[in-house]
Amino acid sequence: MLVVFVHVHVKPEFVEAFRQASIENARNSVQEPGIARFDVCQQSDDPCRFVLIEAYRTPDAPAKHKETAHYAKWRDTVAPMMAEPRHSVKYSNVFPDDAGW
Repeated sequence: MLVVFVHVHVKPEFVEAFRQASIENARNSVQEPGIARFDVCQQSDDPCRFVLIEAYRTPDAPAKHKETAHYAKWRDTVAPMMAEPRHSVKYSNVFPDDAGW
């Protein structure tokens, strides 16, 4: 299981639009066979900061996700909303070892 944390800093005037676009992308993403989980989290003390938590079942699932129409729509929609470029950190799942999601 590969877990990716995508850190996003959004311009204040776009917070709600970013939330909605990201929720739509997440709803579609969890329908993909290679995605076990896709969370959209907003920072409590700074609503302009988000973390997208993406859990992939296979090593090739992230590339397949980036080929989908819903990802392309999200990427193009939110690009001008960002206060700075988004960045990601990749993790390997340790527990549960069966990735019981």
